[in-house]
Amino acid sequence: MRFWENYGNADVLNIVIPTAIAIFIVLFTLLLRRLIFGRLHAWSRRTESHWDDIIIAATRRASLVWCFWLGIYAGLKFAALPSNWADNADKAILIVFAVMGIYSVVALIEIGINWYSTEVAAKTKSSLDDIIMATLRWGVPIIAIILVIFLALEMAGFGVAPVNNWLRLHGGKLALLIILGIVLTLGVTIVIPRVIKAAVFRSKAEQTEEELNKRAETLASVLTATAQVIIILVFAFMLLSELGLNITPILTGVGVVGIAIGFGAQSLVKDIIAGLFIIMENQYRKGDVVKIADVAGLVEDINLRRTVLRDMDGIVHVVPNGEIRVASDFTKGWSRVNMNISVSYGTDLDHAIAVINRVGEGLANDPKWAPLILKAPQVLRVDKFGDSGIEIKILGDTKPIEQWNIMGELRLRLKKEFDKEGIEIPWPHTKVYFGNSPPTPT
Repeated sequence: MRFWENYGNADVLNIVIPTAIAIFIVLFTLLLRRLIFGRLHAWSRRTESHWDDIIIAATRRASLVWCFWLGIYAGLKFAALPSNWADNADKAILIVFAVMGIYSVVALIEIGINWYSTEVAAKTKSSLDDIIMATLRWGVPIIAIILVIFLALEMAGFGVAPVNNWLRLHGGKLALLIILGIVLTLGVTIVIPRVIKAAVFRSKAEQTEEELNKRAETLASVLTATAQVIIILVFAFMLLSELGLNITPILTGVGVVGIAIGFGAQSLVKDIIAGLFIIMENQYRKGDVVKIADVAGLVEDINLRRTVLRDMDGIVHVVPNGEIRVASDFTKGWSRVNMNISVSYGTDLDHAIAVINRVGEGLANDPKWAPLILKAPQVLRVDKFGDSGIEIKILGDTKPIEQWNIMGELRLRLKKEFDKEGIEIPWPHTKVYFGNSPPTPT
């Protein structure tokens, strides 16, 4: 009886009913959440895309928090709070809703970041979008936390007026400029390679698909990097202007520095102009084997200023484009097997030529090597009377950069076939006399 003496039936109901409602709402929303995530998991198992997995991972925690908060909110709305608590409770509820809203926006942004990183950034050649995604991963939560603090202080009546006024005046514009800058930077990273590839494939002009892909990749990498730099500079100056900084002296200084560089760094201007012509004229591309400025190697990278080559020893050579007078491309369009093989002077040349042609045809018909050969290696002519033997020239056409592999396999097969046929591959012979006259033949 003591409980009922201290608390009447109305007081008990004021506690029990809101608590029951809160528990019911929590259980109901948790059940609904389980059904929704069950559907999402079933959808995820039927698809190969990462999109559904990203949504599930990013919304799992946020949805759980919302389930509990909705239950608490429903319980508070049905609870008869003391009058001196009501105003504070309303403020607290608004603050929590604002925090939950910001938290939900962060979760949605996380979905976009994870999707872009998985589906787009991993497939682009540019590294700038990877840097932007890495920055957003930790930058967005930090900005959200700062925004929550200022918003909570403002709603609780403890806001700092100058800061709040500055945020109202400039915060929206700054956020819009940052978002537009990021969207445009990521947009050109996605769009330019696709547009360039479509344009290159429309004007293919007797080039293989592999050659067209090389050209598209080279053009896209240069144009994308240029567009990214321009966008970043433009939005950086707009942000500085919005922050109240006078950008006129900065622009003037940049102009003066540009003029100084124009006079003092003529070689840089020369490199850029030469690089522009190299790329636009399609002289060579990334993935080609070239010889430029007396250096031969695989083109690993090219931009407006320099070309990066890696030779057979693994040494990386950085060649300024302005130093390139003649560019020799060993792998443009197609490549050629061009080799000489020697046979001894006592060899039946017709027999040797027939064996060489048979080996070349066999190599071209081999399923392993046939996709790489455009024209079977065949004897062109008897090329030279050498010191030790007669040299026979062999020519054949291959896909780009495959000529060295084909020549290696051809030499291996010719050696084995010559051994079977008794055809001698000569080597230098030297006769040595020690002061005595050679015997005269009888």
